[in-house]
Amino acid sequence: MIKKIIGLLKRPALIFNVMGNRGLFNWMDDQTYLKALYRVKMGKKLNISNPQTFNEKIQWLKLHDRKSIYTQMVDKYEAKKFVSSIIGDEYIIPTLGVWNNFNDIDFNKLPDQFVLKCTHDSGGLAICRDKNTFNYMNAKKKINKSLRKNFYWAQREWPYKNVVPQIIAEKYMEDTSHDRRELMDYKFYCFNGQPRFLYISVGLEDHSTASISFVSLDWKFEPFRRIDYKGFEELPPKPEHFDKMLEISKKLSKGTKFLRVDLYEINGHIYFSELTFSPNSGFMKFIPEKYDYEIGKMLNLGSDCEITDEELL
Repeated sequence: MIKKIIGLLKRPALIFNVMGNRGLFNWMDDQTYLKALYRVKMGKKLNISNPQTFNEKIQWLKLHDRKSIYTQMVDKYEAKKFVSSIIGDEYIIPTLGVWNNFNDIDFNKLPDQFVLKCTHDSGGLAICRDKNTFNYMNAKKKINKSLRKNFYWAQREWPYKNVVPQIIAEKYMEDTSHDRRELMDYKFYCFNGQPRFLYISVGLEDHSTASISFVSLDWKFEPFRRIDYKGFEELPPKPEHFDKMLEISKKLSKGTKFLRVDLYEINGHIYFSELTFSPNSGFMKFIPEKYDYEIGKMLNLGSDCEITDEELL
């Protein structure tokens, strides 16, 4: 126990996160909270009045760019309706059910394989590859823990504030076009409606074995990476329908200052994954660090978004 306490004291960012997740800073206004959290996580002062880096500008957007449609766009159930209205149903992974409580799920009516997700957060996920070996108690514990949280308070990502916590079951998807079978995620960074680069990821269910690499639109490794994940040793093949992915990313990010559009290509077909306004909530450390500034140059904030006192409540 003492060793755990000492370990926590050596990681102030973790302590701050734990306290934030438990609602101990809910009394603090968003800007003050984000300044403190940025100092703890990034090790430097947040320049919110004249943001320069990508992470600083994401923090600025979290405070100043608040449109009601964003709530639907980040809701993992409602986002499907938003996306299908723009690009069509054929890109949507089928939903098998929606519930408010874990105990309401009739697993007898679900197929042998499925995926459970919480609609209102990041991380409330349970994958069933075989009902005979699926740990229902662990899934219930994880899902219920997520349902009790309002994802907004920990990082102050406003779009999540009013998302109704629900559980959805989705069709289990597997890519049989290669030996890996794991899904490759293609996450397009779109600035003012234009994709500029992306990162590819695989194995995010297990942080220790996951791989993430940034890739240019001409399919080459970018000269920067995330500090918290290992990269790919070799660049995977370019998706068969990459140009269509770019077209979809443009359509879905139209009218936003920044949006990350996440897509899959599974057995030669494109599927929508999710939309993200604040990658890593604006606390993403790049190596080399200078690319935080270089990427920041791509994001034109303008001056048309102003926060109101009512939105801060």
